[in-house]
Amino acid sequence: MQIRLAQPADAADIHRLIFELAVYEKAPEQMVATLEQIENSLFSEKPTAFCHVAEVEGKIVGMALWFLNYSTWLGKPGIYLEDLFVQPEYRGHGIGKSFMKTLAQICIERGYERFQWWVLDWNEPSIDFYKSLGAVPMDEWTVFRLSGGALEKFANED
Repeated sequence: MQIRLAQPADAADIHRLIFELAVYEKAPEQMVATLEQIENSLFSEKPTAFCHVAEVEGKIVGMALWFLNYSTWLGKPGIYLEDLFVQPEYRGHGIGKSFMKTLAQICIERGYERFQWWVLDWNEPSIDFYKSLGAVPMDEWTVFRLSGGALEKFANED
């Protein structure tokens, strides 16, 4: 098993894994990102996100897709993990932990003091996994989102 930074040739596999994650999270119809969008986001001259992949015997079986966020209180960027996914048949072999360790090491090397992510409240296996790493839930925070029609309506209000 090898964890490595994704390359442009990995885009189709990353796109496939994103869809598999959407199926796992019971929302495949919400996954509308195109392969071209993934390629542009990850591999353009100025990428807006980054991705590491897990490769087993030449096959990409997992991904950790992330981007930089920023803490005004710390005055420093950090890593926000957007998606972590390992195909079910490869779970339980340390791939997820290797992804998390790789990103934690990037934080330390670059002087970032935060590494954070969201997890669905029904996803007990992932919650237990994250707690086993020493991560703590931020239960006092409520996530808000404007998207789709609500975002458009608000943006165009007088």
